Amino acid sequence: MVEFPDERQIVLEARSQLDQWTKSARREAYADLFDSEDSVLSPEEVRLLDALDSELERGGGDGVWGTDQYGIHTAGTSGSDTSLGVVCVYHPQITVDSVLRGADNLDDETEERLNAALWQYSERVATLIEAELDEFVNQPQR
Repeated sequence: MVEFPDERQIVLEARSQLDQWTKSARREAYADLFDSEDSVLSPEEVRLLDALDSELERGGGDGVWGTDQYGIHTAGTSGSDTSLGVVCVYHPQITVDSVLRGADNLDDETEERLNAALWQYSERVATLIEAELDEFVNQPQR
């Protein structure tokens, strides 16, 4: 019978890599979704998000691109070869009372497009992080 490493230990080891994976995944997701020919937003909307990001950072916050948060979760039954996954636990969102919206008086339609793009971005980041997690879990020395 094959013995699997203690899942708790794997999660602890993976969490130590999460920040690095997140930074890399954010860069890749941004390039894929906002800095390509197939951008999900117009160049003006991307500039607006980048300007909002800068404004928040100048104010001492994390900005638009640094507020998304991710976690490693366990799912499935104990003893399966891999039951770990990644979930976005906080999606950045522009709301009527948010600092983001107040700065430029966004109309509802623009706000919705930006929020949909931010959601897609966060989910893409989570997918990219999960690919790193899968690779980590399936390393031969495990």
